[in-house]
Amino acid sequence: MKIGDVAKATGLAPSRIRFYEAEGLISPPPRQGNGYRNYSPDVAGVLKIIDNAQRAGFSLEQIRQFLPHAQENWDHEGLMQSLQTRVAEIERLQNQLQESKEGLMTMIANIANRPEGISCGDNMQRLIGLLRDPQLLSPSTNPAPAA
Repeated sequence: MKIGDVAKATGLAPSRIRFYEAEGLISPPPRQGNGYRNYSPDVAGVLKIIDNAQRAGFSLEQIRQFLPHAQENWDHEGLMQSLQTRVAEIERLQNQLQESKEGLMTMIANIANRPEGISCGDNMQRLIGLLRDPQLLSPSTNPAPAA
């Protein structure tokens, strides 16, 4: 397969394929008489694994560690451990993001529902004081603004 064919099969730019080759993530293919690279059909699958791993947050070095050139030499246990570790990291990040979102949503609700008659600046001072006790910052503890 020429590099253009591999690019079509994987959705990767030819420059990205050459980059992965230069980084040692895929073996350099033999060259045809005209100098074109002649990739094995198997390389498309390996490139998809590399691309998916990068999108999942693996560094090139991490990918290099679990992706040997010869498929028969893959370290099943090492690969499984790497993937399970990354899933746990993603779950921790999701939990952190959810907590951050909830905190921001609470702040938005408290800012939007400021007590009538106080300025935005005074409301912020009130909210800063409430931050000392997050239980008091709950939207349910603040009255809805008067209509």
